[in-house]
Amino acid sequence: MVSKALLLGLLAVAATTDVLRHRIYNWTTYPGILAALAINALGSVLVWTDQADGASLARWGWIGLGPSLAGFLVCGFVLVVCYVLLRVGGGDVKLMAMLGAFLGPDQGVETMLWTFVLGGCMGLILLVWRFGPLRVIASFGRHLLWALRLGRFQPLTPAERAALQPPLFLAPCALVASAIVQFRLI
Repeated sequence: MVSKALLLGLLAVAATTDVLRHRIYNWTTYPGILAALAINALGSVLVWTDQADGASLARWGWIGLGPSLAGFLVCGFVLVVCYVLLRVGGGDVKLMAMLGAFLGPDQGVETMLWTFVLGGCMGLILLVWRFGPLRVIASFGRHLLWALRLGRFQPLTPAERAALQPPLFLAPCALVASAIVQFRLI
């Protein structure tokens, strides 16, 4: 329960700074990663000295040091690839690595996927909010018709490309996604 509360608290801080300043600061993510690894290492040691079968690990929310490192590496690697290929920010990479360190590879990847789904929905909502549903549908239909006529997609103009770049905030989405996964809300 301590690790859940700490993770949600760190995500709330990251969400606040992401919305207000468009940044996820290192002073949130680096201590969070270290805390996750330390908490899970401590849980492994306490369970090992207690000679328990691992049931007490799950009861306290500890996943163990091995799964914590695996989650850190898997989630961090996926976002590093997104950082290189797509335009994901460096703070988002460290935020997802922190999620993986707290939750392990299974729940970390599930939370990361929920974060992307929520972020995509939020981006679409912002796009429709800024331009209106009729304009978005008309623009999409126009590009689709040109693609059918030409047999390929026509590149977007710089103005159209700029309009499709609304600011996305992954930290609030990660906070909601973490609550969904940890408390099995869906």
